[in-house]
Amino acid sequence: MDKEKNNQDNNNKPNEPHNILEKEDKDNNDNKEKKNFGKYNAEILNVSNEFSDYEVNFKIIIIGNSGVGKTCITNQAVRQIYTDKYQATIGMEIFSLFIKLDDKIIKLQIWDTCGQEIYRSLITNFYRSSSLAIIVYSIDKRDSFKDLDLWIKELKLNNSPDTKLILVGNKLDLEEEREVSYEEGKKFQDDFGFIDFFETSAKTGENIKNMFIKAAIVLYEEYINYKDIESRSSYNTFRPGYDLSKRNVKDKNGNCCG
Repeated sequence: MDKEKNNQDNNNKPNEPHNILEKEDKDNNDNKEKKNFGKYNAEILNVSNEFSDYEVNFKIIIIGNSGVGKTCITNQAVRQIYTDKYQATIGMEIFSLFIKLDDKIIKLQIWDTCGQEIYRSLITNFYRSSSLAIIVYSIDKRDSFKDLDLWIKELKLNNSPDTKLILVGNKLDLEEEREVSYEEGKKFQDDFGFIDFFETSAKTGENIKNMFIKAAIVLYEEYINYKDIESRSSYNTFRPGYDLSKRNVKDKNGNCCG
């Protein structure tokens, strides 16, 4: 009787992982979207481009060879859409992405550039005053990985050496056609001092949110440190990539005056 009762109790239990490793894998997957958020509660807001209630605006540029998925990455983050139909970007397109970090809202002004050689001299003008550059290659196209050196050289010639860099290996959904290993991407990140490296899929959305939220966190924390230094020097110090027009400046009595 007791044996029959035990069997019945076991049958009524919810499905559980067969072993500890399986449970750990499940926990890791549950936390995957949060791994880069650090101390912040972070989310991407679904608001219009005209939304104006933000703390600070950062200019981000996305560069890389034609066809690696730069526009698809941005569309997935901003509009949550993906299309298999390829249409090359001509010149550049500007997107707005709003990210909430705790109670602060950060605007990322994303400059999506074309990767075609014919427009290369044109897009270098768009590099200026970028706070961060996302450099993209496709894991199924080794040529796009080999050309990363050229994109970095071009960026350094046309923008501030302080520009932060994030490396992205896109098209993770084409794993079976992979030509560039994760380890190669990671080594490239370490060799060139990128602040982070992500393998993404614009098709499935994997790691897209993580990547942009990480960019927002890095830039916001640098901005906070910069404001602290600035408060001890001059309010009008210029810093490329920052839009300080929305900042409230206080006079010596603590009253808001701007």
